[in-house]
Amino acid sequence: MVSAMLFRMRDRIFYGWVVVVALLIILTIILGTRATFGVFFKSIESEFNLTRAATSGIFSAYMVLCAVSAILGGLAADRYGPRIVIFIMGLFTGASLLLTSQATSSWQLFITYSLLLAVGTGAGFVVVTATASRWFVTKRGLALGITTSGEGLGALIMAPFAVYLISSLNWRMALVVMSLVTGVTMTTLSLLLRKSPAEIGALPDELNLIRKDGAMSGKSGHAPASLSLREAFRTRSFWLLGIIWLLYSLCYHLVVTHIVPRATDIGITPAKAALVLALIGGGNILGRLAMGTASDKLGRKISAIVCALVQVASMTWVAWSNDLWMFYLFALVYGFGFGGLSTCTTALVGDTFGIGNLGVITGALVIGFSLGAAVGPIVGGFIFDVTDDYFIAFMTGAPAMLIVALLVALIRTRTAIRPDMKQGDAAIDAT
Repeated sequence: MVSAMLFRMRDRIFYGWVVVVALLIILTIILGTRATFGVFFKSIESEFNLTRAATSGIFSAYMVLCAVSAILGGLAADRYGPRIVIFIMGLFTGASLLLTSQATSSWQLFITYSLLLAVGTGAGFVVVTATASRWFVTKRGLALGITTSGEGLGALIMAPFAVYLISSLNWRMALVVMSLVTGVTMTTLSLLLRKSPAEIGALPDELNLIRKDGAMSGKSGHAPASLSLREAFRTRSFWLLGIIWLLYSLCYHLVVTHIVPRATDIGITPAKAALVLALIGGGNILGRLAMGTASDKLGRKISAIVCALVQVASMTWVAWSNDLWMFYLFALVYGFGFGGLSTCTTALVGDTFGIGNLGVITGALVIGFSLGAAVGPIVGGFIFDVTDDYFIAFMTGAPAMLIVALLVALIRTRTAIRPDMKQGDAAIDAT
């Protein structure tokens, strides 16, 4: 019955867009949940009598474990498809938040939050982007821009939602409600997912449209060969992307973990401070959609470099910010730059390494992203504990993003595989 429905839908609308919408909502839940840690930060700090560095350590441990989860989840998605992987992740996410709400000692948070939530959400970005990349070729940047807008929407929706729940109930009951929302939504939407167009007898995006006379209407040409993880390791581009993801993740997670405490420290109310996270999410969405589309036309590298330079300027700006409007302006500009950079570099992965093993390759790259996410919050917390100020912490983001711009320029995107070129040869050609 489900298969028949999919075939009927394929005749009316490309099912890839249904997958994109489902992935968008799933990633909104996953990364929105991750983004709310900054909202719960002071409640946890106060409840368990922790320093800010120690409180940040809970999130940092979570991000380290996410690196392991990303690789295993990407491998599982390559082999078994996203449907079963996302379903299991939804169960773990709901269970993690529910058990965290019942924690009585800080060490328990490293199990209920850091470990279980890593299993539930750690592979989210990998599974979502790998699946979207398989469904689209000519519109890959746009598709990834839409699906990964879930990161911005997550902050835009989930952060104010968490603030509302905490103020109306308390932080523990807020987690209970969120556990139900996340678990039910993820498991339900997972049923709509398919690994690739081949599962319903279709082809990626525009290549799917004309097959009546044996010809295809999409753009012609060969897709890049699908490299194995081992072959990807041999390329310079893999390591450059890994460092890029580490640096921009360090900067981003330093910001989302400490921007609310930074704002409230200078007298901004918690509700207004949480709006900064929401505006980062809004800018993130705009950046992903605008720069994802631009990267399809102008190229991934130039679009990514522009976004990195935007973040250089915005990190310098926020280090000197002392008024609410300055925080709001920073949030929109920084969010735009981050969203655009993330989308462009994610599209570069599929363009460079092919889509056959995209889940596990992206999962391996996420190690760099997770390391940055683990280091960023601790660096910010440590600098604050030592200096009683966030100025130096936020200023570290500017040179980090300048390095990102330089590294993007050094990436060599692979040409399409030639008829006379084997996959191994293509891997060597990419170095």
